[in-house]
Amino acid sequence: MSRVLIVDDHPAVGEGTKAMLQQEEDIQVDVISNSEDTKKYIEKYNYDVLLFDLYMPGLNGIELAKKVRQNYPDLVILIYTGFDLSTHFNMLVEADISGFVSKTASKEELITVIRCALRDEVVIPLHLFKQLRRTEACPSNQIDSPVVTDISLNEKEQSILQEIAAGLTNREIAQKLHMSQRSVEYTLTGIFNKLNVRSRTEALLQAQELGLISKSS
Repeated sequence: MSRVLIVDDHPAVGEGTKAMLQQEEDIQVDVISNSEDTKKYIEKYNYDVLLFDLYMPGLNGIELAKKVRQNYPDLVILIYTGFDLSTHFNMLVEADISGFVSKTASKEELITVIRCALRDEVVIPLHLFKQLRRTEACPSNQIDSPVVTDISLNEKEQSILQEIAAGLTNREIAQKLHMSQRSVEYTLTGIFNKLNVRSRTEALLQAQELGLISKSS
């Protein structure tokens, strides 16, 4: 079950979005209209996704996202806006949000954005794609490796594998990295798919062999 918190100062929009999302059997939604109450709800409930309206009185979505990031750096935060995304794209990326979606999106589009964000993926309009920049760790050139690979791990994936190397369980990793356990599990699934492995141990060994993380963990 994925738990979502919607923060939108228009109750009708928040409740309408909640009704759409809760048609999915594995999604549970809470809605609040005051951005100042966000911290209280995050501390009380174990949310997997936060969906913030961009423009709200008090703290707007960007300011709220930055504030939440200070204590929950790995929490999935999406910006939900009725404004043109093109004019806000750079600002959204700089705010270190996990993705964004238009309020004109269909139910299917909204669900897709949320599920992708939980897998550390982002859905953006094609014309904005070239503006996105990211830094990832790529495999080191190893003399004894005859295989050329284009596998890469992002910072979150590297951090989780390093904690696995230290012997931590998924629950312990979630607590240490300020993530939900569900988010850790989603990220691990992505790692398994990238490395074509079926277990945490295999993923760790494969990542070390490819030079994606240090063997001196």
